[in-house]
Amino acid sequence: MLTVAITGATGYLASLIQLYNRGRFAFVPVSRSEVDYSHPEEVERFFRALNCDIVLHTAANLATAACENDPVGTGLVNRDSAIAVARACADKGRRMLFVSTEQVFNGRTDAGPFDERAKTQSVTNYGRQKADVDAWMAANLDDYVTLRLSWMFGMALPHVKPSPGIVGNVLATLRSGTPTRFTANERRCLTYAQRLADQFDRICDLPAGLYHFASSNDLTTYEAARLVAARLGAGEAEVERLILPDTERYAERFRDFRLDAGKARAAGIELGTFEEDVDRCLADFGW
Repeated sequence: MLTVAITGATGYLASLIQLYNRGRFAFVPVSRSEVDYSHPEEVERFFRALNCDIVLHTAANLATAACENDPVGTGLVNRDSAIAVARACADKGRRMLFVSTEQVFNGRTDAGPFDERAKTQSVTNYGRQKADVDAWMAANLDDYVTLRLSWMFGMALPHVKPSPGIVGNVLATLRSGTPTRFTANERRCLTYAQRLADQFDRICDLPAGLYHFASSNDLTTYEAARLVAARLGAGEAEVERLILPDTERYAERFRDFRLDAGKARAAGIELGTFEEDVDRCLADFGW
């Protein structure tokens, strides 16, 4: 059984992967109490000494405000320490799995979806930090898999708390009865996180390289929220009252940073459509 060291081990995706793959891999959770990602030299030493076959690196500072207000400090975490982990993996002959993001394309002014050959362009420090790691790995590593993820969604499980996602956000709106605005000036891929957990073994075996992991979607975030509300059983009047369009956010430039996942599909990774993912998610949780 392969041993997988997993950073950000208590985060949503890492927790989900561990929950559904315990019989396939021996996981070594790496917590922030063990390694400080603001000190890349310490990070590299730690991972050089760690006994494992694969490192799955999910740890990052995802807070947009923090990345904008402290580009140096968050750069140490999101860029420099990720490269330190990758360098340690290369020197020890281990495979590195790195979780990247759709946000590397959030500065593009043309329409997506974008494939792995598309030039990255980001207007946020977080996106630029991740793009720097993507580029470094492609230039310096032989045995790695970089996964650029879209906005993932799911629902809570015992000991697994989901990150904010479209289904959870809409469900909270319907339960509270509080009208909520959803962005009308963006299109992005929206993907059921269970697809990642279910195919983690396949991902570990992918040929080295960069892959986009995203189900396809042609809806704006506002349109997607309306679809989710209807799937959850809300009537038309309730949808109209509670799911509102936010037409001011990104009004100056419509954002489209959808990912083309054709390469992953060709390699045997199963990805569907947003509508299929919503139906599967709700069925999994008894809706």
